[in-house]
Parts: sequence; structure tokens; C-alpha cells
Amino acid sequence: MPDLPTRPVESLQNYKGIDFPGDIRYRQILVTGPPGAGKSTLIVHLGGWSEEGYLDLGKKHWWRSEILSVRPREIHLGMPFVGLDNAVSVFDAEFLDRDPLPPVDFARLVLPPRKRFFFSVDWYRRYVFEFLLPPADLVFERRRERARHCTHPVDAQLSLEICAAQLEVFRQVAAFLHRQGFYVYVREGTDSTPRRFLDAPLQP
Repeated sequence: MPDLPTRPVESLQNYKGIDFPGDIRYRQILVTGPPGAGKSTLIVHLGGWSEEGYLDLGKKHWWRSEILSVRPREIHLGMPFVGLDNAVSVFDAEFLDRDPLPPVDFARLVLPPRKRFFFSVDWYRRYVFEFLLPPADLVFERRRERARHCTHPVDAQLSLEICAAQLEVFRQVAAFLHRQGFYVYVREGTDSTPRRFLDAPLQP
């Protein structure tokens, strides 16, 4: 899947010293990204739900998951990959032990139904996905530092190449969700301006 160009969000609002798009609500925010992206730091700063929830995008009705009932929320994504029977995260051995690392199987990502009636839920506007995508070398340095303290088992298999590949997975998933009509934006860190994809998404 080719990269989509982005542009800075022009209309901003500020929550606790951090800029967010001006047309979203605080209680919509779901923060995701690869290991070491800074998800927990951002959510704790916002006063949101910092216990990382696991969301399997290959599972039916993931949009009704109980972990999404409390927002802002830190989530980690499970995804179907080519050649793997079950959805996994980018730090699972099933993903990391493949050579080469498998691509996302976008055909197996499950999407919610489109809003058809006035009183039905518009799942594509219920949530706002923030993808934290710092540069790979920064993520690698963060994770290498915390690996010295053995605080995160996900840092057991660590290299700059793995960090770059994990970032690319999340970048592609962000672009895919945007194309399908979800509200998605990306940023490198809490002190950077959020950015939106340039092309128009599908109309939910």
C-alpha cells in the first residue's frame, strides 16, 4: 500500500498543553502506535485510560469492544498478516520470527456497517484514531534504553530494522482506516502538530 501524503491540521484546540484537531471531542480519542511510540506518556498526560487495551481488527464487532467504552484510551492493535492464521500484534513472535516480516492482509480487516438509519450508530465517527508515529531511530533509542531496565518484554527482540517495520505497519493501517472513512490523524510526538491525510476518504 503506497504512502499517503499528509498536511498539518490547521484548526487546533488544546487539551492540557497538547494540540489536537479542533473538530474532535476529548472523549473520542483512541491513541495507538507501535511499541515505544509514546502512547502511555500521552494518555497519562491527558488523564485518560492508560492501561493498554488490545483491539483485534480482524475480529467481528471489534468496534463494540468493552475496552472502547472508556476514552481517551490507549490501544494496541492486533492485525491479520499474510501467511498467519490469526491476527497478531507487531511484537508477537508469530510476526517477528518471519523472514521477511509479513505484510498486513488488508482483505481480512473487518469493517463496521455503514450508518443507514437516523438512530443507528455511526461507528466511523464514534471514534477518532490518533496514530503516534515517531521516527524509527527515535523509537529504537527509547526502546534500547528501557530494555536495559527489562521493564518491557516487547523489547526482547529489538533492532532499528524491526522498529522501522513496525512503524510502517501502523502507517499503512492508519492510511487504510482513513480511506475507509474513519477519522484518523497522525503525529510524530506530543509536541508536534497533528497531520491529516490529503486524499478524501470514503463517505461512511
